[in-house]
Amino acid sequence: MGIQNVDTKISPEDRRDFIRSLLNDISALEKMIADGMIESGVRRIGAEQELFLVNTAWRPAPVALEVLDILSDPHFTNEIALFNLEINLDPIVLGGDCFSELERELDEMIARASAAANNCESEIVLAGILPTIRKSDLELTNMTPKPRYFALNEALKQLRGRAYEFKLNGADELIIKHDTWMLEACCTSFQVHLQAGADEFANLYNAAQVATAPVLAAATNSPLLFGRRLWRETRIPLFEQSIDTRHASYHLRERSPRVSFGNRWVKRSAIELFEEDISRFRVLVGARVDEDPFSMLSQGLAPQLNALRIYNGTVWRWNRPCYGVTDGKPHLRIEARAFPSGPTVVDEVANAAFFFGLTLGLSTEHHEIATVMEFDDAKSNFLAASQRGLDAQLAWTGGKMIDARELILGHLLPIARDGLRHADIAHADVDRYLGVIERRVESGRTGSQWLLDSIVEMRGTATKDEVLTSLTAATARRRLERSPVHTWPLVQMTEGAMTKPSYLRVEEFMTTDLFTVHADEPIELVAKLMDWKLVRHIPVEDEHGGLVGLISCFDVLRHLDRCLNEQPREPIPVSSIMNKNPVTITAATLTLDAIALMRRAKVDCLPVVEEGRLVGIVSERDFINVAARLLERPDETRASGERSQEFAKAPAIQAQSRLTLMSLTCDGRHGDQ
Repeated sequence: MGIQNVDTKISPEDRRDFIRSLLNDISALEKMIADGMIESGVRRIGAEQELFLVNTAWRPAPVALEVLDILSDPHFTNEIALFNLEINLDPIVLGGDCFSELERELDEMIARASAAANNCESEIVLAGILPTIRKSDLELTNMTPKPRYFALNEALKQLRGRAYEFKLNGADELIIKHDTWMLEACCTSFQVHLQAGADEFANLYNAAQVATAPVLAAATNSPLLFGRRLWRETRIPLFEQSIDTRHASYHLRERSPRVSFGNRWVKRSAIELFEEDISRFRVLVGARVDEDPFSMLSQGLAPQLNALRIYNGTVWRWNRPCYGVTDGKPHLRIEARAFPSGPTVVDEVANAAFFFGLTLGLSTEHHEIATVMEFDDAKSNFLAASQRGLDAQLAWTGGKMIDARELILGHLLPIARDGLRHADIAHADVDRYLGVIERRVESGRTGSQWLLDSIVEMRGTATKDEVLTSLTAATARRRLERSPVHTWPLVQMTEGAMTKPSYLRVEEFMTTDLFTVHADEPIELVAKLMDWKLVRHIPVEDEHGGLVGLISCFDVLRHLDRCLNEQPREPIPVSSIMNKNPVTITAATLTLDAIALMRRAKVDCLPVVEEGRLVGIVSERDFINVAARLLERPDETRASGERSQEFAKAPAIQAQSRLTLMSLTCDGRHGDQ
């Protein structure tokens, strides 16, 4: 996430000082480029590995700071959320067996992170979006307590002026609101860096823009968010919307989002990208900058350009230009941010090899890629690949539309192979990693497709929460086998059932597909809904989704009894018999607290309400089903003792499930829906 020592509040005077430093840095960078000071003649690659920390229930575990204390290594750092970690790998010279070396270093670093996580009763998962993440995991209590994150959250919130609204469509639909930028914490990536000389930067950057879409189509690994099937790489629209500060308007003024693919080709140098961003996007955070870059240049030293680097960390291009200093030498690099984390290290390194090879190959085959392809086609390809993955139709040179699989297998893999060979990559590395891509594309089994196919395999065998838990558990375990995702068998329901159950909060098993009525509608409609949908409680809501009452089947029976004697002439409104003050809970309510509340209030159903709006409903039957599923699997729970950190508490779990079932049934009542 960049430099951390930023000001949490920035006054107008501080903002002006920081902007002056920022503009000074841009002028200094222009001079360095003009004077040939930017390092050239060597090409390095690098990577940043983001990952999730999960507990024994395969849910997000906010233990990052404890894990970092154990690791005590600057290669490991925090991310926005306490359930995320980032690993920064050392730069490697592109050539020879650099990709094998990258894989070895990643394996070693991840193994160390896993061992440290195990000491905190957690484990790591490589996933673009964790299947088991919940909206309640995205509260500010789970934000890493660093000034930078809170400063950015406040700045973005002020610019936006209202809650974030998200609307995503795929096989399912997701429409939600959130009041912080923590939804970004749902996304983890495997970011790769390619160093470029100043003279070659424009052509390499444009080639990277073209390469991103087909590589992403073959690399998708994030089809799910909150259990909804959305884009093949849902990280892309989610991240774009989670940082978007634009307002809807009646006028057609053009505004650019802070997360974007860009709007045009680069013509001359990286300066164009920095100038474009500064022209369009306000300074969000600042810092005291004491460095005088021109004074350092006069001494023959490379300035750090901290103002530029701080600002650049608040504009999230999918391919972002970066400035840095290594061993006293200033350099430029392209940071590719579009590719997801996981599902295995070998898959990630294969994606990187394909991206680097294709970028280099395209820049050689087309010295000016902008002359043979429209920028709008490259941008449209990026969106299509994000939405459809390998099923996308991509525009190629000459405006031809080609199936992504056909384009990759028939045209782009040979270009990538040539690009890697011209970079003197060892033949074994070229064959190994591009071979992974080739077989993945031939089979169509990306990480996203494996997850979606597994959902179909488990359909009808368990609840949505159990399916998501099994997906997460299988993702974590398959990674340890070090086989690429296209070789993985589909997930079985038992893979999640053997872990510590995750029925800790109401949101994990409440009913969200609700049938409701309005207060002025007739009672007869309630009776029909109960008959048609086999439910015994109907919430009553207003036009804005606010809960205003609750009707049970007993309320309807009492009304019918009265009707037998009174014979009403006109339809009776729902408001006349509904409970106007039902007992409610929130989605984050602990299961045992909800059970205790039901018993105290002598109710068998609890509407779930967030900010006055109805979001779900939970009944005694839900709790009994949960307890019954736990009691059905004692042998499976004991059999999973191979990983002690996951299942050491199995006896306590079984005891708790029995206690839960007893607490529900000891008063002799039966739950209902």
